[in-house]
Amino acid sequence: MGHYQIGPHHINLQTLEQVLGDGCTLSLSDGALGRIRHCREYLDQKIQSQSGPIYGVTTGFGSLCDTSISHDDLGRLQQNLVMSHACGTGDPLPDRVVRLMLFLKIQSLSYGHSGIRQETVERLIAFFNEGIYPVVFSQGSLGASGDLAPLAHLSLPLLGLGEVVHKGRRRKSSDVLAGFGWPPLALESKEGLALLNGTQFMGAIGSYCLLRAKELSRWADLCGALSLEAFNGRIEPFLEPVHRVRPHPGQMETASVIRRILEGSRLMELPGKHVQDPYSFRCMPQVHGASKDAIAYVESVFETEMNAVTDNPTLFPDQDLIISAGNFHGQPLALSLDFLGMALAELGNISERRVYRLISGARGLPSFLVANPGLNSGFMIPQYAAASIVSQNKQLCTPASVDSIESSQGQEDHVSMGANAATKTLQIVANLERLLAIELMNACQAMGFREAGSTSPVLRQLMQDFVATVPFIENDKVMHDEMEKALDFIRSRRPGNFL
Repeated sequence: MGHYQIGPHHINLQTLEQVLGDGCTLSLSDGALGRIRHCREYLDQKIQSQSGPIYGVTTGFGSLCDTSISHDDLGRLQQNLVMSHACGTGDPLPDRVVRLMLFLKIQSLSYGHSGIRQETVERLIAFFNEGIYPVVFSQGSLGASGDLAPLAHLSLPLLGLGEVVHKGRRRKSSDVLAGFGWPPLALESKEGLALLNGTQFMGAIGSYCLLRAKELSRWADLCGALSLEAFNGRIEPFLEPVHRVRPHPGQMETASVIRRILEGSRLMELPGKHVQDPYSFRCMPQVHGASKDAIAYVESVFETEMNAVTDNPTLFPDQDLIISAGNFHGQPLALSLDFLGMALAELGNISERRVYRLISGARGLPSFLVANPGLNSGFMIPQYAAASIVSQNKQLCTPASVDSIESSQGQEDHVSMGANAATKTLQIVANLERLLAIELMNACQAMGFREAGSTSPVLRQLMQDFVATVPFIENDKVMHDEMEKALDFIRSRRPGNFL
């Protein structure tokens, strides 16, 4: 349980972790309320006093920007916008991602540059606080005027339209609103545009991917260190002097983390080791580290975005300006999401290579990590599965951000495809979880053929917890079931509990 008050303070990934917590509720600070009201009052006065067109307020949208709308139809214009743009398709987003979408939309509207009413923002907050999650579909956004289709689905339930998930059930939003005694909202001028223009679909998925990426990067270090120990690898490639002379931050951090994981291992001190280890072991600081640096860069981009106003037009009441511009364009996020996907795919790529080495019958380990290979296939096919997933990740790493398809009769003649970059990165995250789960299974199994009690305290604790979930495999069994248990282990535990 917890409470977060939306105000002018800077937010980051730690903020998102807080608001994703079970039972966390939101409210608007006095400052945020004042900014929202001030901007709305300015817009209402401007509509009454200005004879010229205001894009999306007294005109149509996109290529219909030269079509004037009468004052009597300004509210209907906004409602029509939400309904007509609700063209999402594909699988619904997970509830946790929709929860982030709600928060990021509320945060962006709170800065007082959107012209939305307090009542509308408060209803979004009520959805968040009561765990009412609009059904938002994963396909349909170009990431151009922001995420039009997904944000239309996020907004439909405000009008009593569309569907929501509440208490684990997918229901008509009208029924859920009635249950709370809430009438559907009647949107007023500019409100539909403020709700639909924005990058909160890309932003929410990307932020969720970043939260998982930071955890999975640490899991990669843990799994890699355990594989190194099981493969009878060397510690020298991780020693500090090597990295001091090539001081990329992620590389230095990875080497330091792996030294800490292996601290106290008597196996690392055994004589007779090979002169060199394969790259998938001795280059972990360089490969894992480059991914850490990429994650850090992408985090900086998303942190800027989550503190930004991304709808259109942008209102500046104190300067008496209404500017139609392009803050909704998703290019910064699209490029970053493609980069993040590649960085995470590489963690999975090198993980699978370590798995391949462990099952290869080298360095005193039995073929396929079973005591009686031949009768038993052992860990032969989990590596097949890992190879398949790695190959899919490579396909998913084809960049979305280099594509653009003209839309809206040429008005939107360059689009970011950031939404596609986001959804494929979300799939890469899920794939990486599976790859690391497979490596953890293999490494723990391989350690069963070593003097496991002589490993480091960190790895002893990790193996003790893991084998309580996935025991050492003596003879063939249904490996899918064991792989799913390993996946649940990776998803349900934080690597910081071991480090």
